[in-house]
Amino acid sequence: MSQALPKTKLVTFAEFVEWKPDGGRYELHDGVIVEMTQPTGDHEDIIGFLALEISVEIKRRNLPYFIPKTALVKPPENESGYSPDILIVNRSNLVNEPLWKKQSTVTQGASIPLVIEVVSSNWRDNYFTKLGQYEAVGIAEYWVVENTALDGFPGLKQVSVDYAALGGRRFIGNPKQPTISIYSLVESEYHQVSQFRGSDRIISHTFPELNLTAEQIFQAGNTTI
Repeated sequence: MSQALPKTKLVTFAEFVEWKPDGGRYELHDGVIVEMTQPTGDHEDIIGFLALEISVEIKRRNLPYFIPKTALVKPPENESGYSPDILIVNRSNLVNEPLWKKQSTVTQGASIPLVIEVVSSNWRDNYFTKLGQYEAVGIAEYWVVENTALDGFPGLKQVSVDYAALGGRRFIGNPKQPTISIYSLVESEYHQVSQFRGSDRIISHTFPELNLTAEQIFQAGNTTI
């Protein structure tokens, strides 16, 4: 049964999870339900490529991690719930997650070694809102992916991988260019950010042996790469 999107009042996270339909993709932003737009094929190419490469690395190293399909991240003391483009979950800590069994929701940094967003037209959500909320959760590593080649595609979403170079110049430089920004948690804050472009090899603390360049990620849909 289809359900109308509530617009008359703010909702709690519990109400959001109970309302959330199986079809579509929704997030809760400070009590406001947000329906995510249908992503472009290029956006999905990037997500699929990264998910596959990271999954191979997880298996190779025999790590207790996995990538759920529709799990949510809930910040502490906040009526929000986010559905990252790629969420890496540490299975070992799920026993400590009160919302996992019934709501497939993680709330603790110990459960989330890495989260990735591919930038869309609402890049401010990734660079401001989600950056602060993921920091509050204590997620050790946050990627944002942006590529100028996708500028003008409204369906594009946020690792911080600014895939469409839609982010502000203060974040990815001027002139804007395809950039992967990796935020690392230091003393409970994202003090450290590393940026990768072109042939730069991605340096990840979570997956230090991951052998990928920024260009390989941006060209994920090109079968000749």
